[in-house]
Amino acid sequence: MRLKDKVALITGAGSGIGQATAEKFAREGARLALCDLNFEKVARVAEEIAAAGTDTMALRADVSRLADMNIAVKHVLEAWGRVDVLVNNASITRDATLRNMTEERFDEVIAVNLKGVYNSAQAVLPSMLAQGSGVILNASSVAGLHGNFGQTNYAATKSGVIGMTKTWAKELARKGIRANAVCPGFIGTDMVRAMPDEVLEEIRARVPEGRLGTPEEVANVYAFLASDEATYVNGAVIEVSGGVTL
Repeated sequence: MRLKDKVALITGAGSGIGQATAEKFAREGARLALCDLNFEKVARVAEEIAAAGTDTMALRADVSRLADMNIAVKHVLEAWGRVDVLVNNASITRDATLRNMTEERFDEVIAVNLKGVYNSAQAVLPSMLAQGSGVILNASSVAGLHGNFGQTNYAATKSGVIGMTKTWAKELARKGIRANAVCPGFIGTDMVRAMPDEVLEEIRARVPEGRLGTPEEVANVYAFLASDEATYVNGAVIEVSGGVTL
């Protein structure tokens, strides 16, 4: 098991890629602290994983609030004494073209997708520095690499996440802490599958593999990056998109 006895904090773990990552990390032997704004969802995920024998806790936390993340990390440290891996997965969309974008929509996405990543890293950093090791994994997107129609706010945050990741990789490597970013493409989460059929067909046609990705395929990349197999992978931006940007 590649993550045996490592303590992993995963945000946005109540569904989609976050849930799949939690399940994958559990199979790889990690202890799990699962955070989500929707406590009912994340508690269900944690209960299912714990029933299979994994040490798991569920935490309600709003990543846009540093105080929430500090409290969440405090609970993890009280239980297990360390945080080895942070997966900054929590993310939202509030799509609109530039002409129709409202300040409220713009600010809400910035608060969760960009400042939330910063807040979570700030919260875990003191413990990682104290133990001299850690892995920070940030969810970017192909939209952060190439932009996407109607996603000024979302693309801006995902580009910003890449910039933060590369900066942290430079700042923290000699402290024993690695930082990497993952850029999913069109993944078959509930949110994506709720799109109209004609939109989904257009998306599939753009992907060389002709299909949507699965949350598990993204989780597999996170598991590798979190493991000691990736000890020389730092500051990387890894696209998991089936080649949609080719």
